[in-house]
This record gives sequence, C-alpha cells and structure tokens, in this order.
Amino acid sequence: MTDVTTAPAGLPEKIRHYIDGQFVDSLDGEEFDVINPVTNEPYIKAASGKKADIDRAVASAKKAFDEGPWPTMLPRERARVLNRIADIVETRGDELAAMESYDSGLPITQAKGQANRAAENFRFFADLIVAQVDDAFKVPGRQANYVNRKPIGVAGLITPWNTPFMLESWKLGPAIATGNSVVLKPAEFTPLSASLWPGIFEEAGLPRGVFNMVNGFGEEGYAGDSLVKHPDVPLISFTGESSTGQTIFANAAPWLKGLSMELGGKSPAVVFADADLDAAINATIFGVFSLNGERCTAGSRILVEESIYDEFVERYAAQAKRVKVGLPSDPSTEVAALVHPEHYDKVMSYVEIGKEEARLVAGGGRPEGFETGNFVEPTVFADVTPDARIFQEEIFGPVVAITPFKSDEEALQLANNTKYGLAAYIWTSDLKRAHNFSQAVESGMVWLNSNNVRDLRTPFGGVKASGLGHEGGYRSIDFYTEQQSVHINLGEVHNPVFGKQ
Repeated sequence: MTDVTTAPAGLPEKIRHYIDGQFVDSLDGEEFDVINPVTNEPYIKAASGKKADIDRAVASAKKAFDEGPWPTMLPRERARVLNRIADIVETRGDELAAMESYDSGLPITQAKGQANRAAENFRFFADLIVAQVDDAFKVPGRQANYVNRKPIGVAGLITPWNTPFMLESWKLGPAIATGNSVVLKPAEFTPLSASLWPGIFEEAGLPRGVFNMVNGFGEEGYAGDSLVKHPDVPLISFTGESSTGQTIFANAAPWLKGLSMELGGKSPAVVFADADLDAAINATIFGVFSLNGERCTAGSRILVEESIYDEFVERYAAQAKRVKVGLPSDPSTEVAALVHPEHYDKVMSYVEIGKEEARLVAGGGRPEGFETGNFVEPTVFADVTPDARIFQEEIFGPVVAITPFKSDEEALQLANNTKYGLAAYIWTSDLKRAHNFSQAVESGMVWLNSNNVRDLRTPFGGVKASGLGHEGGYRSIDFYTEQQSVHINLGEVHNPVFGKQ
C-alpha cells in the first residue's frame, strides 16, 4: 500500500448522541474509539450510550409524539419535510460518500450510490403517505366500516455497519413519514455518517424530539439492549446477524413489541446450462464482491449445472482475479478494506477453513501491497460440498463457494439446504423452469436473470433464519402504523337485552 486515505473534510471533533434537539455526551462520560479500516488506527471518539442515555432519548421521543405536532400533521405537510430531507441529502452527496467510504472502507464510487439511494428512500415514502388509501366497507342500510390508520409511538431503529447511511434512511423514512418519533442506534463500527442526520433534519424542519440518536454497543446494559427492553418503545426494526436477532426477539417478548428483523443470508445463485453465461458470470461477480462482499443479499453460494461447471469455474476464477483491490478513496477500486479488524479476522478464518474443505481457485489471502488494514483478496472456492462450513455459514466478505449439480431437483435441494432464506438468483432461458424454481426456492426474494436491483414498492425480507416480517412499500406503512377498525351503525339498533325483568 503506497499511501493512506486522508480524512474527509467536515469531521466533527467527536461523535455525540443527539437527544431532544441537542448534541450531548453520555451521562457517565464513556467513549469508544472509531477506527479507520485502511490503517486500523483510531481517528475519532464516539460517545458510548447506556441505559440512562436511552432513557433520555426515549423520553424526548415520547414527549414529541405525545405533545408535538408531528403525529397529527397532514400527510402532505409531513411529505414536504421528507422531500426537503431528500434534497439536502442529494446536495451533500459527495460529503456523505466521503465520510461513508472513510468510516466503513467502502469503495468511494459505491458509497456515492448509497447517498443517492438514501435520498430516494425519503422521496418514495413522502409520495406513499400522500397517496395512502385505507379500506372502507359498506353494508347498505345497516353499517359503514372504515380503517383508521394511526402512528404507534416511539420506534427503536438498530442499524448495521454495511452501507450504514442508506440503511438508516430505509428505516427512518417510513418511521417518521407515518408520524412516529424515533431513537436511532447506529452500528458502533460506523457511526460517522449517522452524525450528519441531526443537521439534515434540523435544516429540513423536522420538529424537535422526533429524531433522537444514541451511539454505542448492543450488549446488556448498553444502548442496543436498553432500547430493545425499554417499555415505552413499542416497535423495534433491526438489521443485523441472525444470532443478535434471536436475542432481540427474546428480550422484546415481555412487552409483545412489534418486530421487523432483516437478518443473515447465504443466498444461492443457480446457473443452469441454458443461461447466458457471460451475463451470469458478470452478475454473480458483482453480487458477491461489490460492497467488499459485506452485502446481506450476496449470492455467496453459486450452484452450477454440471455440463458447464468446469467452464464456469475457470472463467469465474479468472474474472475474480481481475477485480481491482485498492484504497477506498480510489475511484477505480472495486474491493477495498473490510470494516473492522474483528470482522477481518472472522473472514480470514473462513478462508482458512475453506482451504481445508474445498479447492481454492482464486485469492485466499491478503492482496500484495496491502500489508496493513483489513484487505482480503476476492476469494473463490470450487467443488464445495453442502456439508462444508463455507457452504452453510454466512461469511459476509469477498468469498464465494461454487458447487456443481446434475438436475433441477438437486439444484433445488442444494439451494434450500441452509438455515437461511433471504435471496436467490436464478439464471436460465427456460421460462417455465424459472417460474417453477422461483416458487419452490426458500427465500424471501428471487431475482431471475438479474443482479440485485429492487423496486422500492416490493416487499423486502427473508424466511427461516433470515428474518421476521417484511418492509418495503405499503408493508413499511403497515409496520409503523396501527390499523383501527371503526364500525358505524346506520340502521335500526337491535341490541340484545340480558337480565330483563
């Protein structure tokens, strides 16, 4: 590595919580170091929140919900604020991308795309709440019935460290669009870009207390755990690993909280012999190596029909070796640094496991010239058996497992042979096979002859260990609102009489 990325302009002195319209330190003064993934050196400190800080934030959000104007504003008025938020995000796109790339290790060109998508999330939900139509049911001469949709209260939002700013917008947009107030707990590895939300919301005119943010860890007594267990937070939306989701599920159970959880994945990409091989290779390379492989919907298991298997492996490995590894700030970089040394160690441990379980055909180590930082070569294993750990377990890095199959039935069995079920990718020119396979595969989302391109109106979520519930489009509106049935009697009242003397 010849040089080191320089810190982006506009770095705060310290990353603080944001509660009731003010930046504040933790009540006990505790802080933690945030590191640069390229050097693994601390570059800033962040306030470390605990129960007392969450209590303050929830009290602020509850007051804004109970006494403030936001929940009762007309949808059009709230939509104007959301559109201003989107405008500001777009105008600050370069600044946001630079901070995101520096903090997370994402290649700068991919980070720029995340800023644009974040703005679109706010525009989408602004449009959706204005166009929202709820059901009405008539029984002529007897009854009129309608659905009254209401915001629920304080939403607790716990977000991950991969593409943090965009994924925060994915939760913030519908939560505040529907009239709720929020407490955001960003991932502790990547709190930098989240520190920009308070200024964006203030400039856009979001009322005080509607948005609150507490930084820190998820363990017991710290911010994440305290947010999940707070009795005045009826909703939790979480994105992260499946084991953490299980803990949240258990801790939220005493209050019967509403939960939406997008969890881990080990998504199959199934390539049949009649597929467009060039398109399939290009898309599956992008699907597992973009975002440094730190993508929940990554097609990290590639299942290839036996008759084209050898050709596919040879061409795939050759193309993987051409993927450009570089500094996050270099516009030509395609894979940069993993987010944190803890995660780097995890990914490299799986690389070593893979060398014992399968045939290494590309990568497998630290790229030449990058002696420090969290850099991993794009790594490809072939001849991976379904009992291998690299076939079954989520790695969440630039590592892919390729497995052959002989028949449609075997391909389906292999595709469904993990505990996960987030996404699946199917490559075939046979329309009947495509439809039948997509309906039989155990995944919340399926892409046919396509990489991961999603319409915001469609549901997003997984099955099995990959999630609980769905968001996206009206599903997000449903999650963040209560639906109250109102029944009106229009005819003669016929009430039963009990105990008449």
